[in-house]
Amino acid sequence: MGTVSVTDSVWSAQDTSPGAIEAALRKLVAERHAENEGYVPARALNLVCIVDREYSGEIANRLHGVGRFHASRTVVCSVEPGRSTIDARATVASECDPRPGQFAVLRETVVVSIGERHLDDLDSIVDPLVVTDLATVVWSPHGHSEAVNALTKASGAKAGKNMPGVGAALAQVVLLDSADEPDHAVALDRSCALAERAYVVDLAWLRSTPWRERVASAFDPADRRAELHTLSKVSVRHRADSAVSGLLLLGWLCARLGWRPEALMHHGDLLRGHARGRRGEVELRLEPVGDMSVPGLAGIELTSDRGTVLGLERGEGGLTVRRREVHGTEQTWTVLGASRGEPGILGEGIRQALLRDPTFRPALTAGRELLG
Repeated sequence: MGTVSVTDSVWSAQDTSPGAIEAALRKLVAERHAENEGYVPARALNLVCIVDREYSGEIANRLHGVGRFHASRTVVCSVEPGRSTIDARATVASECDPRPGQFAVLRETVVVSIGERHLDDLDSIVDPLVVTDLATVVWSPHGHSEAVNALTKASGAKAGKNMPGVGAALAQVVLLDSADEPDHAVALDRSCALAERAYVVDLAWLRSTPWRERVASAFDPADRRAELHTLSKVSVRHRADSAVSGLLLLGWLCARLGWRPEALMHHGDLLRGHARGRRGEVELRLEPVGDMSVPGLAGIELTSDRGTVLGLERGEGGLTVRRREVHGTEQTWTVLGASRGEPGILGEGIRQALLRDPTFRPALTAGRELLG
């Protein structure tokens, strides 16, 4: 899983143990280095993926698309109903054969076949398989919350194993996509609970990144900043399954501008309500659209009580920006390449695991308050 490799070293075993898998990995890496001292193992990030076996091909394809953001060591826990033993396949791959004086990075992948019975204590299986002193990310796109809990719970026995001072749990980062949960409140509740013990990277939040960047840049000039305090209405349009992206964007505005969020009310599929700003109420609207091929947002419109309007729309090759001034003049332009696109969103999520976005947690809290 990852970029196309030139050379692979492979080990596999049936009815094995975590200790045997770890020993095999060490041996594979040592053999590659003995073969050519230019082979160097990557050491930046562990990624633990918990997937249903029947959908493992789909997840493999997504991991293939992350490009240079591929984790140093990827541990895929493939869950098979009824399985009682552990099978494993380990691969150490390089993208090129190094010439004298050159280096080739080795990336390690372990696919561990487990049963549902192993999920509650998954940390005991994964613990020997992750590289110590690196951040560990857990991604479980098919649910299995008990496994995520096992990897993020505090344990004195693991204290200091991974990134001392960050936390005693095996995994310090949880990668998730709130768009996968049909109930918005459940999705945000889960994120809030996880954020109490791990750093959360939500792909639904990352899908709003280009929109937040363009809104911020529109008010960055000194002569525009005063307009932020005159905003009277914010409308967000989103794909039907991406309401959380819209809620997080509205939460971001509330947190950054000091608005006090109030619960939005359902009007059919529309969510509508208010936040209380310094100068009065700000109307908030979340409206689904049905003609989007990818998850995320379709458009944003910010209106001030002076009559100025800033609109952003998803378009070919980027975002179309429309600005109407008080006196009626209107300008329209396209911001090329504003979005990374859905194929790149997982890679961006892995990259964000090594960073810390201080605006996400306040936006998450405010977004949860918008749901009452």
